Amino acid sequence: MEPDTEPRGTVTQREQSMVLNDVNMLYHIYASVPPLAQKLMMELQRENHVEYLLRGLQQLGPSFCSLDANRPWICYWILHSMALLGEFIDADLEDRTIEFLSRCQDPNGGYGGGPGQMPHLATTYAAVNALISLGGEKSLSSINRSKVYTFLKRMKDPSGAFRMHDAGEIDVRACYTAIAVASILNILDDELLQNVGNYILSCQTYEGGIAGEPGSEAHGGYTFCGLAAMILINEADRLDLAALIGWVVFRQGVEGGFQGRTNKLVDGCYSFWQGGVFALLRRFHSIIGESPTPVDQRGAECSMDNTQTTTASDVSEGDGSSDEISSQEREPLFHSIALQRYLLLCSQDPGGGLRDKLRKPRDYYHTCYCLSGLSICQHSWLKDEDSSPLPHAVLGPYSNVLEPVHPVFNIVLDRYHEAHEFFSRS
Repeated sequence: MEPDTEPRGTVTQREQSMVLNDVNMLYHIYASVPPLAQKLMMELQRENHVEYLLRGLQQLGPSFCSLDANRPWICYWILHSMALLGEFIDADLEDRTIEFLSRCQDPNGGYGGGPGQMPHLATTYAAVNALISLGGEKSLSSINRSKVYTFLKRMKDPSGAFRMHDAGEIDVRACYTAIAVASILNILDDELLQNVGNYILSCQTYEGGIAGEPGSEAHGGYTFCGLAAMILINEADRLDLAALIGWVVFRQGVEGGFQGRTNKLVDGCYSFWQGGVFALLRRFHSIIGESPTPVDQRGAECSMDNTQTTTASDVSEGDGSSDEISSQEREPLFHSIALQRYLLLCSQDPGGGLRDKLRKPRDYYHTCYCLSGLSICQHSWLKDEDSSPLPHAVLGPYSNVLEPVHPVFNIVLDRYHEAHEFFSRS
């Protein structure tokens, strides 16, 4: 019996091949159907998404017991998704949500994963963002800012970084959540700022991305957190931004979506964690008065093959042309049309909710960050954050347009402005 010498590939290679085959097949189906069917396939199923989200905010099944320590996150994922869709919840459900999150607030500051649980920086960030996403004086005034500040000071490590919880891990995620919460609540001071930039700088890797801690691998989530925190503390120019941009650009794969790390699979949630980096860079460059070098979308090789290439003019409504850039626009550094295509065709569950990729189930986390990434795409061409996207920047019908987000906090822009005004005067 002769030995089997045929190369089998690694597990990752086999999984990548399966993902490519699935995406390739769906893109070919899309290319082969009539224009009306294409338009329907590219439509954001708003009503179904809202129905899915509202069910989750009111009642979760027993399968969610493993997420018991993440309940403020579930609130944020759902409420932010609703805000992106331009929807509000009724007064009774709003009151119950505020009351629940208030019970998650620890007497000594910060928010735990549920009532009576240990306060944690991640769930503090989630609870604050959830309450800001609700909006209104009752919601915003429920946050005990002085106690939150006490908690943040307790999480501050002598190295300059932050711990996630008492005796917990130190990483870039902790730095971002602490600085973001302090900034939005208007309690950021020199004591919280001290040396945090030095720690984040030590986490930028030879690849250009940012790791969770010194010596680890560059990762999309930590790269977003590190860059956002450095922008908030006005130290982003200390990073090697050219290397960072290069690393993030090459995380967009042939499927159109982003991967989180080198040689990993595409995942819809990185449409925000990686795509949001470009929105952060634009905000940073607008502050210092420079413009990053654009990537030519018309020449980018982000489709599976030439027969599958979908341009904005193929599926957008209106008379906008993708060949002309108006004075209101600036080309993004990533292929926003390819990313929108991946999100609408591969990540969207037509019955409501969004997912990592084909064959994966929908969930509230991916619904939140896929919709956030879709919003980033739609608004990525605009110089003025108050302008509406032009039709050629939006894939599918113009009714797909979502509310714009503040990229540093991932909060819908008008809710951010409301919170900023509220906490500035209180």
